[in-house]
Amino acid sequence: MKSKNRVSFPRGGRVALSVALALMLPATSLMAQGAGGGQPGGQEAAEAGGPGNDPFNLPDTVTLFGKNTPNLRRATAIVNGDIITGTDVDQRLALVLAANGGKISDEERTQLRAQVLRNLIDETLQIQEAKTADATIDDAEVDDTFARVAQENFHQDVKALDAYLTRVGSSSASLKRQIKGELAWQRVLRKNVQPFINVSQEEVKELIAKMQAQKGTDEYHVGEIYLSATPESKPSVAANANRIMDQLRQGGSFVAYARQYSEASTKVVGGDLGWVRLSQLPTELAAAARDMQPGQLTGPVEMRGGFSILYLIDKRKVLTSDPRDAILALKQISIEFPKGMSEADANKRATEFSTAIKGAKGCGGVDAAAQKIGAQVVANDQVKARDLPAALQQTILGMQPGDSTQPFGSVAEGVRMLMLCGREEPKDASAPNFDQVLGQMEDERVNKRAQIYMRDLRRDAIIEYN
Repeated sequence: MKSKNRVSFPRGGRVALSVALALMLPATSLMAQGAGGGQPGGQEAAEAGGPGNDPFNLPDTVTLFGKNTPNLRRATAIVNGDIITGTDVDQRLALVLAANGGKISDEERTQLRAQVLRNLIDETLQIQEAKTADATIDDAEVDDTFARVAQENFHQDVKALDAYLTRVGSSSASLKRQIKGELAWQRVLRKNVQPFINVSQEEVKELIAKMQAQKGTDEYHVGEIYLSATPESKPSVAANANRIMDQLRQGGSFVAYARQYSEASTKVVGGDLGWVRLSQLPTELAAAARDMQPGQLTGPVEMRGGFSILYLIDKRKVLTSDPRDAILALKQISIEFPKGMSEADANKRATEFSTAIKGAKGCGGVDAAAQKIGAQVVANDQVKARDLPAALQQTILGMQPGDSTQPFGSVAEGVRMLMLCGREEPKDASAPNFDQVLGQMEDERVNKRAQIYMRDLRRDAIIEYN
């Protein structure tokens, strides 16, 4: 299986849960300015095979004997003696469907069910390995993490989360099993892999120097869903990638789809590659990302060994302050329209509203002006420019204190304006310190080893499909 190596290994016991729910936030790279990282492919890509690289010397055409009905025979599985039941699969599948509002075709549901079963098999292998390595997770740890997930990700207490999971067709037991699997795997890696990872001081210093030399160059925060393909499977994989793109365009969660479908190691963090420069990406992906704007999807992009779907989360310049990080002091002034007001009357009222606010002579006079026309004023002096809607960011960043935006809104929702009262400019970004770079490099090497570790567990497992 082809893998990506840029993924943050959770340190200090932090759980990067790969629960496929849209409300789950993607983990991000530990090092804010991106310390580089391996490119896709490498040794594992060579082992995966490809055009002109067949380790088994298979014939170009093959004849299959018997009828192939994998979906009928692979509903459940027994992994080294541990049973994965149909209920386990159904409840985990329900989590994924909840993330996408249940908007999924029957064909995709069948494919997703098979993927869920593969995920459960890996999870079982990880829990088993933790037991073998004497790195087991007790129920109290799982319960504590479950409670934290309820609070931090769902803003609910445990009972409310239990009720929600039951309502969508899943259960707290299913989510707790997933939590246990990820905690167990992290503990295995900390015990059996991390102690044997070494990064020299010279390597860290060299990387920091390289980052300083690249100051001002463009850097991209990219998400990726990677699907591997052989020459024979290319048509079906391409079709599957296009189906995923269709679902994402219709509002599907990129994080959820990456966690369930991507075959890169970054699947556990929702496909998040972190901050990368174009030179770090394969040629095909670099060409696609170069012209993308934040929030844009592209793909599937055909590349050696498979297809990728890219999502540009953000864009910035290396070690250079971003104007969007400015802290703004704003006042929002708003009016509502009576029900049934015509669009013409609403436009006239909005024009009068705009004239009154622009004539207020700055933030000091806007409250009195708003009171005269029956408008409401809300002040906030800690607004980061990047948190505003994209359509307003550049407008406000070009304003001077006392300036206001044009009115925006609708007849149904009313109209509002934003007035700039002050701005605190962002400081130049500094390079990550030595410890941050060291941690990132260690994390990347741990994850490379983890990929090999997991591959070996799959290879040695005894799996019976029912």
